[in-house]
Amino acid sequence: MNRSWDLRGRTAVVTGAARGLGAGLARRLSDRGMDVALLGREAATLEAVATTLRTRSHVVEVDVTDDAALRRAADEVTRCLGAPSVVIANAGVAEGGPFETSDPDTWRRVIEVNLVGSAATARSFLPGLRATRGYFLQIASTAAFGAAPMMSAYCASKAGAEAFARSLRAEVAHVGVAVGVAYLHWTDTDMIRDVDRHTVLRELRGHMPAPARRIYPVDRVAAWIGRGVDRRSSSVYAPPWLRLAQAGRPLFPLAVDLLSRRELPRLMGESAFEQTGLLGHGGRVEEASLFRSATGPAADDDH
Repeated sequence: MNRSWDLRGRTAVVTGAARGLGAGLARRLSDRGMDVALLGREAATLEAVATTLRTRSHVVEVDVTDDAALRRAADEVTRCLGAPSVVIANAGVAEGGPFETSDPDTWRRVIEVNLVGSAATARSFLPGLRATRGYFLQIASTAAFGAAPMMSAYCASKAGAEAFARSLRAEVAHVGVAVGVAYLHWTDTDMIRDVDRHTVLRELRGHMPAPARRIYPVDRVAAWIGRGVDRRSSSVYAPPWLRLAQAGRPLFPLAVDLLSRRELPRLMGESAFEQTGLLGHGGRVEEASLFRSATGPAADDDH
């Protein structure tokens, strides 16, 4: 469904809006005249982003994996700003390292936030999208094109999120709700800004073709995605040349297998591939939440 529509005065919801691409998308949609609900884990940071917007905004501190909290958030957004016409499932985390030595809780959290959280977001806001005949956009990644070694949780979650969105598209098209998938490459957020500090990610990026190593500014990526929202696109590519890479997807698994068999033994002999933990500031917030969950209420009393 590639028709432009008038976004002015409508309501948008962006998850993971505290910083990075989420904040960039909130600003982009506000510039297009939309009222914006910003959802995420850090109320103070969300409020700071809200002050930069030109239109009405509303902040909800919420964990996207908490179904009950998301349902309350959807009710609150509708009450304060109106039923959403655009919902962008952007919240995401990443970690890298060998699967065998990965921390089970950290690995599982990547799946929960990136895949389960996206589905929970859709479930909570679909009634509003049905009412407005709106648009749900799933933020995916080139990780959905071909699974990379040492990034098993992230690749699995993004491939799953892509499949979920495509399935949802087929279910809701007849009620006028459009569903899109946005494919991102390296974007200049705090999640990957220090990529070269981690052997796993440095080597992953270093073995890509030169054009594929480029890191794109958040504002440019938000603009590309914003054009997809304008057109209710089923597929959004940021950068646009990724559309060409889509055609090569059947070959990517073979290429990854061949390169990994050749390079991994050498690389693992030269340096230890340690776990990165959850990346970026948002990752550290998630890790703190995991720690509190593991240690129980007593841990909160100590701080």
